[in-house]
Amino acid sequence: MSEEVNLSAPKTVGDLVPKMELNGTVKRIELFGAFVDIGVGQDALLHISQLGKPNVRNVEDVVKSGEVVTVYVLKVDAATGRVALSLVKPPDFSWDDLKEGQTVSGKVVRVENFGVFVDIGAERPGMIHVSELSDNYVGSPSDVTKVGEVVQARIIKINRKKRQIDMSMKTASEPVEVMEATEDENMPTAMELALRQAMEGKEQQRSRRENRERERRDKIMREQQEIMARTLRDHSN
Repeated sequence: MSEEVNLSAPKTVGDLVPKMELNGTVKRIELFGAFVDIGVGQDALLHISQLGKPNVRNVEDVVKSGEVVTVYVLKVDAATGRVALSLVKPPDFSWDDLKEGQTVSGKVVRVENFGVFVDIGAERPGMIHVSELSDNYVGSPSDVTKVGEVVQARIIKINRKKRQIDMSMKTASEPVEVMEATEDENMPTAMELALRQAMEGKEQQRSRRENRERERRDKIMREQQEIMARTLRDHSN
């Protein structure tokens, strides 16, 4: 039994929370879904889009009146008393739960030449690009991990519009502590200033090169992610 299931069944709509798992009896079938008695005094709606199968045309192809089904609370509107249900177990993480910098664990579900996909309990698997699999050079993702292995990774980017999660297994860099100058410190000499400017110029050049290389890798990564996103959509359908 999942953590969302209460030992004592809910009695009112106010006892319901999203992701709660319940057993209910299908009371009425409509073209747009089914109404389910979950024991809170009024029936909840199981919409046709939440039946767990694509392109359902007839609700009775999936559930029938009088049938006992396991459902999950999708939404609760306490003001109107409306409750939306789903036959599909909701993900452990919603998009609002995910944050950049967050460390998560998950199972590797797919390995490609450009990286790996990891199921972290979200709506979609997260992707770790080959360049983010290790602090050291990685020739092939299969040298680092394999399908079925549980790994820990850090979320580095979330694209909610495209439903993409980019992650990294690299060691997180520590913030550099900046020491504040004290009043009695000597002012830099002209030679020190010239040397500092030269170093800053080289650093800017290096930074520009790194940015161009990063943009090139990001472009390749986006193209690869779009290919995989289409593959995942086709697979799910």
